[in-house]
Amino acid sequence: QVQLVESGGGLVQAGGSLRLSCAASGRTFSRYAMGWFRQAPGKEREFVAAINWSSGITYYAGSVKGRFTISRDNAKNTVYLQMNSLKPEDTAVYYCNADSIALLLSGKGDYWGQGTQVTVSS
Repeated sequence: QVQLVESGGGLVQAGGSLRLSCAASGRTFSRYAMGWFRQAPGKEREFVAAINWSSGITYYAGSVKGRFTISRDNAKNTVYLQMNSLKPEDTAVYYCNADSIALLLSGKGDYWGQGTQVTVSS
């Protein structure tokens, strides 16, 4: 079993920055990927970014590429999402996800955190 706990959400003005954290426990992650999805009110959940735990290869949605950076701390079993140049359209609940990279990128990863709210004011 895997437990994921997110933190770091909040309210920020457009153009500002936030860093989300997702701490994982319960299982080793050398063969897994971790990533972030988000869901805005009235919209479907969408992929944001992912990182392959062993190789460090990263993946980004086009809407965040160049503004967001995903990284990991192996010793802490924690993944981070540094969000810069935030826009009002980035407002959403952000969810951490973990599974194989194929399942994660398809949105079918098994393990999810509880979500953290990010609100960007204009």
